[in-house]
Amino acid sequence: MQIKYSASKENYLKSIYHLQHSNESVSTNALAQALQTKPASVTDMLKKLTAQKLLQYEKYRGVKLTAEGKKVAVQIIRKHRLWEYFLVKKLQFGWEEVHEIAEELEHISSKKLIDRLDAFLDFPKSDPHGDPIPDSNGKVPSVQLLSLANLPVNTMVEICSIGNQSVEMMEILNHKNIRIGTLVEITRKFSFDHSLEIKLQKQTAFTISAELANLLFVKYDEQK
Repeated sequence: MQIKYSASKENYLKSIYHLQHSNESVSTNALAQALQTKPASVTDMLKKLTAQKLLQYEKYRGVKLTAEGKKVAVQIIRKHRLWEYFLVKKLQFGWEEVHEIAEELEHISSKKLIDRLDAFLDFPKSDPHGDPIPDSNGKVPSVQLLSLANLPVNTMVEICSIGNQSVEMMEILNHKNIRIGTLVEITRKFSFDHSLEIKLQKQTAFTISAELANLLFVKYDEQK
């Protein structure tokens, strides 16, 4: 039987999953900052999640997801990314509009609905922002990506993922006609501020900041 968790608990599990790198613990302060809440409130919730065996929690050392906690978090992420894909591909929402809507839809608990949604969408591998969509068993496709900022000049690559999905980020990408699948050629690097001059197909070259370049990810084979 599928256990239902509150939206608040699911948000905590998802945030810990995103913050947890390798096998590192996530601090209470980092989690409080990510969720924009008070550390005391975070501590209370962590105790509840630990009691449900979703977290390993040590006072003053932070938390890690248990195997069950990771399983729940990955399924929340799966739902979120499938809903984003559905909203963009089937309902023609802009990619900058869907994150907040998917934040609400991800808490729908029906596994049968999500599995049918996945099948209806023909089992997409990534969401509109290029993030991998876990399958029904919780397996996340492994994709090795490199940021645009780390590539050599005169390289032609395809944008595969966006490292920031805020409305502000989507606004600047729309303004510059950069989307998932856009072909980009790096024509020049500026040592002063590490900005890049790039060129899209059939467009005049223009400059992007180092901050933006670091948030645009591509597949790149150095052997080519």
